[in-house]
Amino acid sequence: MKRNISYCFFGLFKTWLTVFLAVTICCAEAAATEFQAGDDLGWQEPDLNNGALYTQWASRNRFHVGDSLSFTYKNDSVLEVDKWDYYHCNTSNPIIAFDNGKSIMKLDRPGPFYFISGAHDHCKNGQRIFIDVMDPRLVSQSPPPGAVPPEPYLSDSPSLGVAIAVAPCAPFMALIVTFLASVCSSP
Repeated sequence: MKRNISYCFFGLFKTWLTVFLAVTICCAEAAATEFQAGDDLGWQEPDLNNGALYTQWASRNRFHVGDSLSFTYKNDSVLEVDKWDYYHCNTSNPIIAFDNGKSIMKLDRPGPFYFISGAHDHCKNGQRIFIDVMDPRLVSQSPPPGAVPPEPYLSDSPSLGVAIAVAPCAPFMALIVTFLASVCSSP
């Protein structure tokens, strides 16, 4: 009997250690993302018929505090500017300017970030990007833009009215609990 209890506690220790490592890895992966501005196209002047390239790219992504934005370019530059300079393509007063071909901007606060090209007329042709970094306190309170509420599910069976949220690591956690149960119930 004593051996059985020791075996169960050893299994419990291994399980909790595994759970701790799994949660740590899941949280670390979800903590920050590095976005490549324009995806595979990088940071370049858009074609004449694709002036909204960067606006559309930014609207497809969600930016959080701690993420970073990477700009890859040749014979160009990237400037972080204020709102007025963004809308008027004014390159004379940047907050920060880069021209090294690969620039990474840390999104260290919630709110707007404005970036434009420093190359002549590129901004006016659409090489500018507005990033709205989500406030971590408001993430769970607001649905994404254009979200449509789900249709109500109608069923003949009664509902308990319980909402269940599934974490990204939930299937892994379920395996751990199953393993724990089998270890503790083994003779």
